[in-house]
Amino acid sequence: MSDTTADSLIPYDEIVQEALRAVVGRVLGEVERAGGLPGTHHFYITFKTQAVGVDIPAHLVQRFPDEMTIVIQNRFWDLKVREDGFQVGLSFNQMPAMLIIPFAAVTGFVDPAVNFALQFQAQAEEQATDHEPAGNDAPVATPVEDGSNVVSVDFTRKK
Repeated sequence: MSDTTADSLIPYDEIVQEALRAVVGRVLGEVERAGGLPGTHHFYITFKTQAVGVDIPAHLVQRFPDEMTIVIQNRFWDLKVREDGFQVGLSFNQMPAMLIIPFAAVTGFVDPAVNFALQFQAQAEEQATDHEPAGNDAPVATPVEDGSNVVSVDFTRKK
């Protein structure tokens, strides 16, 4: 048995990231269909403000030039979920704003009401269109010892 592992020609990391982002889309889609959040559920969604397809007001980009976290809880409107992303109306310092966020820009999703969280690798523009071979055979899951439902997958380490 060899100590070296072959580079994977299948982009497992991208496939897993895409599947996990689909979880965010499904959850937001259910909130859209229901017309609001059930029970005490609420979401913190972190995304890259400069990612391709993100459309947010310029003052928010200035304030958050790299990454921003929004809260979907009590005051949001016009939530619309598409296959590739979502839009939502939120208020910032009592100023209404419409945000358009592709799922590829999302780097984190948390529902603190049930201690559930997902973290994603930021997707570069070229990753969305060109697939490069993955640098590992399988993701190395980082177990969370606190009993929470946090899923963290590290694709940068090799076995």
